Amino acid sequence: MNRIYPNDLPQFLRRYRIPGGRWRAVRIAHPAEKGVVVEFRLSVRETIADLGAEPKTVRLGLRLVGVEEYRFQMRPNQPKIRITDARISYLNNLFFVNLDAWALDAGEQPKIYDFRASEVYAAGRELWGGVIEPMQPKS
Repeated sequence: MNRIYPNDLPQFLRRYRIPGGRWRAVRIAHPAEKGVVVEFRLSVRETIADLGAEPKTVRLGLRLVGVEEYRFQMRPNQPKIRITDARISYLNNLFFVNLDAWALDAGEQPKIYDFRASEVYAAGRELWGGVIEPMQPKS
């Protein structure tokens, strides 16, 4: 995975279609040297590069390092596997990742309270992301 800086975020978000993707895993770790780390693993489609070709599905990893707040509240009677809408923003020196975003009005920018009202969000100081290559079988 590569580190994503705030000025690289719009380009990264244009490369992948996260809405419509699927959850694969969420992992929370507490390594002593980095603070809390939250890692999302998703199956998403790349954006269309050629109008005649079908977009390629890839495994995308997102890792937040130095997490200061997170919330994972999944209700058992409402399973969510497919991502209906997602947002990733840089606000108040933190990267916010939200995988069940609410719809905003046209032209409206997401604010911190839009992320905190979510059932699935995390906010951290560093964001890393990239395609996770499938493991090759050992011969």
